[in-house]
Amino acid sequence: MSENRIPYKIYLSEDEMPKSWYNLRADMKNKPAPLLNPGTGAPMTAEELEGVFCKELVQQELDNDTAWFAIPQEIRDFYKMYRPSPLVRAYCLEEKLQTPARIYYKFEGNNTSGSHKLNSAIAQAYYAKKQGLRGVTTETGAGQWGTALSMACGYLGLDCRVYMVKCSYEQKPFRREVMKVYGASVTPSPSETTNVGKKILQEFPGTTGSLGCAISEAVETAVSHPGYRYVLGSVLNQVLLHQSVIGLESKIAMDRYGVRPDIIIGCAGGGSNLGGLIAPFMGEKLRGEADYRFIAVEPASCPSFTRGRYAYDFCDTGMVCPLAKMYTLGSSFMPSADHAGGLRFHGMSSILSQLYADGYMEAVSVRQTDVFEAAEEFARVEGILPAPESSHAILAAVNEAKRCRETGEAKTILFGLTGTGYFDLVAYEKFHSGAMQDFVPTDEEIGKSLSRLPKVE
Repeated sequence: MSENRIPYKIYLSEDEMPKSWYNLRADMKNKPAPLLNPGTGAPMTAEELEGVFCKELVQQELDNDTAWFAIPQEIRDFYKMYRPSPLVRAYCLEEKLQTPARIYYKFEGNNTSGSHKLNSAIAQAYYAKKQGLRGVTTETGAGQWGTALSMACGYLGLDCRVYMVKCSYEQKPFRREVMKVYGASVTPSPSETTNVGKKILQEFPGTTGSLGCAISEAVETAVSHPGYRYVLGSVLNQVLLHQSVIGLESKIAMDRYGVRPDIIIGCAGGGSNLGGLIAPFMGEKLRGEADYRFIAVEPASCPSFTRGRYAYDFCDTGMVCPLAKMYTLGSSFMPSADHAGGLRFHGMSSILSQLYADGYMEAVSVRQTDVFEAAEEFARVEGILPAPESSHAILAAVNEAKRCRETGEAKTILFGLTGTGYFDLVAYEKFHSGAMQDFVPTDEEIGKSLSRLPKVE
């Protein structure tokens, strides 16, 4: 089909929606390193993990070999409220940039949570309900995951307890209230409601919190309340599995028009959006069927890929979670209170970390003032106000398109637009007023945190 017949928005039918999630690990020659018990140093068993996570999710977490997991019909029915999501050809952005590049983005903001997070939230809530649990606990950074989980739990009648990173709790009061609309309780983290929260406040008085802090509090609450389990919106293998629906839909839509991306770009915090978007394309690369260039984009304020160390570390600041081998800045690293809330995690998905270590992916870090400049440029020509997290991918896509303008290469670029920024207007206001600053940690700050990595043989 000729290029001029490709529509602005490509929608799949309900019948074309993926019926299974794709497990990228099945095609990885080097599998992600296993989670370790911090007490014994041995790989975590299913029985140990089931004290924290839902039983069926543990099976998904540990399975390195099954390529496809059927999506339960109940979850597919829920997906139909907002999926399939559109794949958009950014004709207006291309014209603005005067680039020969062809730019596409997968837009995941067409639901009340405003992001891709609902794809995994409904899956995790479904398995908790199926197990007969009373409720779940979690953390949230910018609030997108907390909002998504509160929606899923409200739909299924589960109690939802959210620990929200304190700086985001204060910066995004409206997202906090949306969670409450769906019945969730929301606590700023670190807090005085948990033992680990009290400990963190003693060690870091006045801290604005981090995802690592909030994870510790959510896990403590889950294991100390019968009938509850902890759920996580990123990083874990199971989450990347659920988010593969993003990439699968993208590939189906592009295949329909005979389009093959040369470059695939995603923002990177814990890895859920990036891992979900690249999954089927990376699978082809791993199997030797096609080649793509993958770019992870992270904030310069929390640069786990570009300045972190590939090592075993705690996933949480309170050091109560299993050890994961990942690119990390150290679990005690406290990122600045910038506006990339959902990307302020000290580590990275074990799957993505292994792929990056093996040379299958690139990574860049960018400053938040440049990110917001790209966000506004995008909003003015494409008509969507993007979330700060998503705007990291926008900036990288714009930079690649400008390189094409300079070289004359007509590359095809696909990036993930993870969500909308309508709850992030405080951040946009700071950008407009000139109050926004670029925070970049020093080598000394990162080194201090890395010096506290656990000793693992």
